[in-house]
Amino acid sequence: MNSTMLDERVGTRLRGDLLAASRRVPTRRHIIQTWELSSVERWFYPDGSSLICKIATAPFTGEANILRALNNQQAPVPLLNGYTMRPDGVGMLMEDLGEASRTATLAEAAATARWVHATAGIPNLPTFDEAGLARLPEQGLDALDELRRQGRFTRDAEGIEAVLQRLAATARHRADGAERPPFGLCHGEFHRTSLHVSRTGCRLVDWAKAFTGPGLFDLATWFGTRTPTEPRLLTKLIHAYVAAGGHPDAEADRGGLPAARWALGWHRVWAAWWLLTTAAADHHPASADRRHSQVVLRQLQGAVDLFGAPLPPSAGHPSLTTGRSS
Repeated sequence: MNSTMLDERVGTRLRGDLLAASRRVPTRRHIIQTWELSSVERWFYPDGSSLICKIATAPFTGEANILRALNNQQAPVPLLNGYTMRPDGVGMLMEDLGEASRTATLAEAAATARWVHATAGIPNLPTFDEAGLARLPEQGLDALDELRRQGRFTRDAEGIEAVLQRLAATARHRADGAERPPFGLCHGEFHRTSLHVSRTGCRLVDWAKAFTGPGLFDLATWFGTRTPTEPRLLTKLIHAYVAAGGHPDAEADRGGLPAARWALGWHRVWAAWWLLTTAAADHHPASADRRHSQVVLRQLQGAVDLFGAPLPPSAGHPSLTTGRSS
C-alpha cells in the first residue's frame, strides 16, 4: 500500500459485502479512526440504532474469528453481528458500545487480564513459546536483511542490526520460563484504549493482534513502549493481577530476571520484531520507514537495558558491525 490511509478500493468492496449480507442500509456513517491497515466507523440506521463497522487488511484479518470464538464463550467483548472475508481484507459489523465513560483502573486491567488468560485456547493463533521467543531476534535480523534488499530502513539499519545481534546472543537464556503460567490466550494490544469502560461494564476490544503466549506480555503492554520502562509499576500491576485471581506464578522470576523486567524486555523485542516483519512484508508504506526504524531502535535498546544483553564475541564494537545482507 502506498498511502497512509486504508486502500479505499478494499474498503468499498468490504462495505458493499456487509451491506448486502445485512440487508440494512445506514442513513449516516461517521469515521472514528482510519489508518493504512484498518478503519473504524459508526453506522447509524433509520430506527435509531447503530453498529460499528471495522475494515482491516493483512496482518489484521483474523479478528472476526477471534471475536466469534469469544462470543461463543460469552466473554465480555463486543458482539459480532456479521463479517465478510476477501483475500485482501476483512469487514466486520459489531455491537456499538458507545463512548467510553472513563479510563480503566489498574484493578479493572488486572481483572480483565485474568479472564483473558483463563480463556480456553483459540486455535490457529500465532504462538510465542520459549522457542518462539528465542527466535525473535534472528527473525528480526532476517526481516532487516529483506528491508535492506528493498532499499528501506537504511538510516538506522546498522544500529538495529547491532542491537539485534546482542539480543540474539542471550535470547535462548532469557526466553527460559516463557511457558510458565500464565500462558495461553493473550490480547496483544492490551492498552487503556482497548479496555472500554461504560455504564454497562468493561469490554475488551481490538483483538486483531491476539496470540498464544506469556500472559505477562499483556500486563507489560498496558504501559506502552513510548516512555522509559518502569518495572516498579508493572510489578504493582502483577500483584493486582494475582490478587484478582490471576495465576500466582505471574510473580515468579524467569530467564534469570524478575518477572517485570523479563516481561518488559520481551515485550519490546516482540514489538520491534512485529514492526520489522510487517514492514518487510510490505504492510507499511516506505514513507513511514524513518519513524518506524527509530521506534524499532528505541524498543530494542530498551530491551538490552532490561536484559543486560552482552555483546556477542564476534560482534566487535556496534558501530563497526557490518551488514548481513549480500
